[in-house]
Amino acid sequence: MDYNTKYVGFDVSMKKIAVAVADEGRSKARYYGMIDYSIEAIRKVLKKIGESDQLQVCYEAGPTGYGLYRILKGMGISCEVIAPSLIPQKPGVRVKTDKRDALQLATLYRAGELTPIYVPTEDDEALRDLVRAREDVKEDELRMKHRLTKFLLRNEIRQPNGIRKWTVRYWEWLDQLTFKRSTSRVVYQEYLQQLKECQHRLKVLEQEIKEQSKEGVHASMIQSLMTLKGVAVITATSLVAEIGSFDRFKTAKQFMAYTGLVPSESSSGEARKLGAITKTGNRHVRRLLIEASWSYRHRPAVQRILRRRQVGQPTSVLDISWKAQQRLHKRYFRLLGRGKESGKVITAVARELAGFIWAVARESNKVADAH
Repeated sequence: MDYNTKYVGFDVSMKKIAVAVADEGRSKARYYGMIDYSIEAIRKVLKKIGESDQLQVCYEAGPTGYGLYRILKGMGISCEVIAPSLIPQKPGVRVKTDKRDALQLATLYRAGELTPIYVPTEDDEALRDLVRAREDVKEDELRMKHRLTKFLLRNEIRQPNGIRKWTVRYWEWLDQLTFKRSTSRVVYQEYLQQLKECQHRLKVLEQEIKEQSKEGVHASMIQSLMTLKGVAVITATSLVAEIGSFDRFKTAKQFMAYTGLVPSESSSGEARKLGAITKTGNRHVRRLLIEASWSYRHRPAVQRILRRRQVGQPTSVLDISWKAQQRLHKRYFRLLGRGKESGKVITAVARELAGFIWAVARESNKVADAH
């Protein structure tokens, strides 16, 4: 029996999987066929291809998630999920089919040309779904606010002087508005009701996020990150949900690169040119860091809300938090003093904030291991 390693490429869709196999060596990959996306069909085709310890399976990350990865791991079969954006592409290729994609995956996987991604645990994935659902509702809320205010503007209706938008008095004013035409009244009521529904959904999701920050699987890590200025419960929980495990980053520079906040580079010979940030990696983490970085334009201080978040945390973690305030505040005004644009300044601060977040996470893990 042939016990050479067999590299299997899966091109996965909602109901079907295209299967290709590349044997160890330099032989051409062969297309095995199309199978149903079911445990029975997957087990049957892999049993025909080879023994469990022979198989190395890969597939692209996509909307089908990590269910297939967990199925294969449950069967004792090695599997990796591949980053689609990092798959080498031949210039000039204009034909794309499931068969070709499966053959390409098998061939490149055998050659070691594919980059696997980190696969979160089921708990991590559930927490990620929660924070992303909250992010979606925030986008819906903003969209509803724009629709409502633009409707009022088209109808020449403006809030009274002295009332700021979305305050308690503003909502009271909205509830008192009346319209002559029934058509306008129905439109207005629908817009207003949709906005209120969004805000209700937001409260439900944020309450669950707060519960997870106190009692969830990653509660200890979330509480540690909350000692940093600008990193409250939503940001801390979202960071932990998106990253999963900080242990996969050996250095702070690796984590900074993952956020896509490091500058791109184009160097040749003695010439070295730095460009805009790479924007690779997780865009959700990058956005969270940018938002949190604006807090460091204020002078270093541990005020009431931050002090409450820091209660009970180890001294080593609090020292990192205070060092972050001092360094990032100075960094912000130093770069502004050099004439840098505020957007670029905040990006630079966010990059260094990522390093402090990594340091806090590492220290939190050390404290947890010691106990």
